[in-house]
Amino acid sequence: MDPADRPVAMFDSGFGGLTVARAVIDLLPDENIVYFGDTARYPYGPRSHDEVRGFACQITEWLVRTHDPKMIVVACNTASAVALDELQAMVDIPVIGVLEPGLRSLLEVTVTGRVGMIGTVGTVASGAYQQLSAELAPGITLTCAACPGFVEFVERGETRSDQVHVLAERLLAPVQEAKVDSLLLGCTHYPFLARTIGDVMGRDVVLVSSADETAFEVQRAITETGTGRRGGPAPTRRFVSSGDVETFARLGRQLLGPELDAVEAHQW
Repeated sequence: MDPADRPVAMFDSGFGGLTVARAVIDLLPDENIVYFGDTARYPYGPRSHDEVRGFACQITEWLVRTHDPKMIVVACNTASAVALDELQAMVDIPVIGVLEPGLRSLLEVTVTGRVGMIGTVGTVASGAYQQLSAELAPGITLTCAACPGFVEFVERGETRSDQVHVLAERLLAPVQEAKVDSLLLGCTHYPFLARTIGDVMGRDVVLVSSADETAFEVQRAITETGTGRRGGPAPTRRFVSSGDVETFARLGRQLLGPELDAVEAHQW
């Protein structure tokens, strides 16, 4: 296969990484895409780091063996936090996570230097964002809050219910009390709850998603490796789920758009 025609492969525990897929498709419309949603084993957030690391390695090995991608995007904050270094050492193609691109975006928009990050229990407990923030901007005050339950609401397609609003009011209290001026949505599922989160945080707090900056990181990697695809046949967008494909197709189409027209099944 022509190196340029090899796909950009990405994976997440479920639907969240579709925010990254949407950004990559919009920025790089000629690229072939393979997206794997591990919906049979979501959510990753409450699982042990070793278990998530094992899932990430298994998925990466399968993507490389089955789809021969030009790069892999770990479109999952939890997996990026606990497995990115191991995945990068495991394969000889670029492996891009979502943590550093998201944090860079957050640091660019803050005025007061008081910033927040919300994520899964696993992401917050890993300390990855705290460590990265200390390295990139030691003068910044970062407040992190775990938001268990948010992923499950998104995976059920309940992004505007009264129940998720009540949950958001309780879980976002720590970052509200810290008086942050910007908030990183440190889970790729959370942009689907942006309206609810914005209502709770107030209009003065800037919400930051890692999706767009991650897409720019993909673009930079493609430019550096000279593997960009231009013209030729229409690009392919393949979506694979380890769970119920009908549910993935229905909800995924609502969240991503018409590009998600079919879903392939995969069983571990």
